[in-house]
Formats: sequence, structure tokens, C-alpha cells
Amino acid sequence: MDNPSKIVENGITYSLGDFDGTTMHYDFYRILEYLEVKGKLLYGEEFKIFKIDRPLIRKLCAYTINDSKAAKRYGISLQKGVLLNGPVGCGKTSLMKLLRYIIPGKPTYEMIPSRNVVFSFNHLGFKTVEEYGDSGSYCFDDLGLEPYGRFYGKDANVMGEVLLSRYELYRTTRGRLKTHITTNLNATELEERYGNRVRSRMRELFNLITFDQNSQDKRFYLK
Repeated sequence: MDNPSKIVENGITYSLGDFDGTTMHYDFYRILEYLEVKGKLLYGEEFKIFKIDRPLIRKLCAYTINDSKAAKRYGISLQKGVLLNGPVGCGKTSLMKLLRYIIPGKPTYEMIPSRNVVFSFNHLGFKTVEEYGDSGSYCFDDLGLEPYGRFYGKDANVMGEVLLSRYELYRTTRGRLKTHITTNLNATELEERYGNRVRSRMRELFNLITFDQNSQDKRFYLK
């Protein structure tokens, strides 16, 4: 049986915890070490994880590894997706990309820039809403920064339509197919952008996890 506690990167084995043959016992500080190593491989040697972000990363790791006890302690539902909110440059996108690597072999979500969904809609119309709304697990990146869509002269709030479809998917699959989001917008701004109907469903769809407003701008470290 493969040992899920071990991950090999460039010939070096990293341990994320201990595996007793049936159950994986994760260690947060070992996960943190691996995330920094993987971050350097993906984003360059300047990448680093800041101490101020550790409480948030701890919550996200508990969610990712499906730790029900920790999730309950943090008030997180393992059935819902994650809405990761924070200021520009705080590292939302890079963190959501990294978290996909800590469980080897587990099916994971695909990172999709929200603007790409709109660009697809402009060419293909509502087929795009069906594609992203009715199947798969996705993290829609930079929600709220995408333009409005336009197809055959008709304007559409494309991501709003996708989120409504994802809500129905959440209900029918009981959270098996996850929806995640990164955004700079707060709750009021999201409601202004997508309307009260979408906002109310987002409360059911997502665990809101927010970066500290004093979190450092990390764009220098993600070149």
C-alpha cells in the first residue's frame, strides 16, 4: 500500500505526518514545511509562508485533509466549499493552488480564472454556464474582477449564473462536487455585483475564510 504521508519532490521525500496502515495522522508543521518547499518549486526561491498567515493556513489545511474535529473547532463545514477573501496580493491564488498537492492521488479542484469563464461565454454562450455549473470541482479565481459577458448582443452576469448553477449542484450532490472561490470583494460588494439571490446562496455554498487585513503584499515573492 502506498504511504500517503510521504511526498517526493526532486528526489527528496517529505513527510506530512504518520500513517499507521489504515489512518493518516497529519502534522501541521510538516505540512507547512512541505507547502513552502512546493511553493518555491512553483513560484521561485523567493516564495515564503508568513507567520501572520499561519492561523488561516491551519484552517485551510484542516479543511483540505478532511479533519472533522478541527473543522468543528474552526466552525468549518466539510460539505461546503471555501470562499477565500483578502486584500490584493495577499496570496489567495497561490495558496489555493498549493493546497491541492498535500493529498497525493486525491481528485482535486481545477483552478479557473473567473475572467476565462466570461471569455468562454462570449464565444459559446450558455453552454459555458452548463460546462462550469453542472459538473466538476472548481476554484474560481478573482471573482468580481471579471467583466460582464455578452453573447449575440445580450449581456449576462456570467459568474452569477454559474454560481446559481453550482448551488443546485451542491444540493443534488450533497457537497460531493466542491466549489471554491478567491476574491478581493467583501460581502456587501459581492451582493452589489451579483445580487441578493446569489449572495444568499453563497452563504450556503461556502465557508468564509479571510486573510488578516494586515497580511503582507506577497507579489514580490510570487514572481
